[in-house]
Amino acid sequence: MAGAKETPRQKLISLMYLVFITMLALNVSKEVLDGFGQMFEKITDANERVAVSNKALLENIIVNAEEKGGKWITHKSTAEQIKQKSDDFYNAIEDLKRTITEKQREKDPELKEFAQMDKGEALDVIWFKEGSDQAKSEFIETIQDYKMHVIQVFGSRYPESIEMVEARFFTGDQNNNIQNRDQMDEPWLDANFKGFPLISSLAKLTMMQNDIRQTENDVYTTLMGKELKMSSKVNQMNYTSLLVTEKGAYYQGEQFNGSVILGRKGGAQNPNGVDLKIDGITLTEEDYELIPGGIRLNVNSGNPGDHTIEGDLVFLNEGEESRIKVNQTYTVISKPNSAVISADKMNVVYRGVQNPITISIPGIQDSKITASAPGLKRVRGSKYNLFPGTGREVKINVSGTLPDGNRVSSVSTFRIKDIPKPAGYFRGQSGSFTIPKSSLERGTVEARLEDFDFDLPLETKSFRFRAPGQPSMVINGNRLDSKAIQMLSRIKNGQTVIISDIEVIIPSNPSYKLKQTSPISITIN
Repeated sequence: MAGAKETPRQKLISLMYLVFITMLALNVSKEVLDGFGQMFEKITDANERVAVSNKALLENIIVNAEEKGGKWITHKSTAEQIKQKSDDFYNAIEDLKRTITEKQREKDPELKEFAQMDKGEALDVIWFKEGSDQAKSEFIETIQDYKMHVIQVFGSRYPESIEMVEARFFTGDQNNNIQNRDQMDEPWLDANFKGFPLISSLAKLTMMQNDIRQTENDVYTTLMGKELKMSSKVNQMNYTSLLVTEKGAYYQGEQFNGSVILGRKGGAQNPNGVDLKIDGITLTEEDYELIPGGIRLNVNSGNPGDHTIEGDLVFLNEGEESRIKVNQTYTVISKPNSAVISADKMNVVYRGVQNPITISIPGIQDSKITASAPGLKRVRGSKYNLFPGTGREVKINVSGTLPDGNRVSSVSTFRIKDIPKPAGYFRGQSGSFTIPKSSLERGTVEARLEDFDFDLPLETKSFRFRAPGQPSMVINGNRLDSKAIQMLSRIKNGQTVIISDIEVIIPSNPSYKLKQTSPISITIN
């Protein structure tokens, strides 16, 4: 087991916790909840894989104890104690997860609807309601009891492991407090779970289960010790290949630094040859370096999705060639470049204009995504235009194909609003204002959409002109005609004319009927 140095995996856990805390300051969007849901699923899958590996290691220890006796009797006793305590702790967390998801499972048995898991009341009721001190204390005691058991049973013989165990199951100071960002003491349990969305708490509890299985794995591999080294001859029937990575998924464009090594019993012998491909492309000598028992890859991680490494590692012993089959996969996810923040009540599109829409699904290429809605057209990539029709709302249906062939789908509803009422303008002014008579003769009548999100030009078709003591007249176009100018010559300073019934159109969509434009009141000076 490792010493005090923080591993990349621990750094990833710390980063995940930081993201959880950041979520409290945001209105959590569906995309963020889905992101944590994917994390929850991947950690769950990782736990299953580690459990399989642990079972094989424990079986090896038991076989050695039966066949060799001696120190293996003690190793077997240690391993079985750690196994029992680990299972008890793991299952206690599993029972807690089952309790807090009971209501969610009624409508979502497979726990796939991550966007619905934005509330954390179920866990808050257990740990943070009035009178729940005992439940909190029992959980903290369970963590500490497991930690002390591992240290006593295993750490006493392998003291270099103690610091890692302490770090994995850290619950704060002697009062179980930690310092928050304001340098104030806060209970460890509150800081990590109080008020968090259900899906984030599930992911963190599942990560704690991963810590349990990893600790169990560290114990077994340490007890196996030299037995994990290769024998003098590689036996094809006794070995399999394993992919070891510093983290479970890689961002697009990031360097992939995984290692392909021999599993179960390992080996200190470097391969004598490498015949591997990633997604069908053969590796060159620049793409890897030989390490004891395998190779370390040095390649670009590739595009989002699952990638396959397959082929052979070749070993020579006394002139005899042995080939170890490799068939492993790793996952690449898209790297986020901004926070996802949405205003839940502002899902609005406007009738009569092309509304730009961006549609994407994390981890799925744009070409594998389909979107449909009345008036929706793809421009390119993830960019769409939506031209709403009748009705008060429009639903956009989106689906995509994951790298493993499974499909995911989602529906988003947008309210449809009409273009707001235009305001009449004359020489850059609206409402009531004063100008010289000469300016009135030369100016043009316009209409503008004030505080509208779209730059939408309007064209004036006609307007009504009213002068004091004279009949009103309808003028075609956007300027006073000769009759209106003659009428204007009879108007004295201080009198007011009204420009109303301003008829305007949208040149790009002339059939759309705009609301009545507000009038203009002009006083002559």
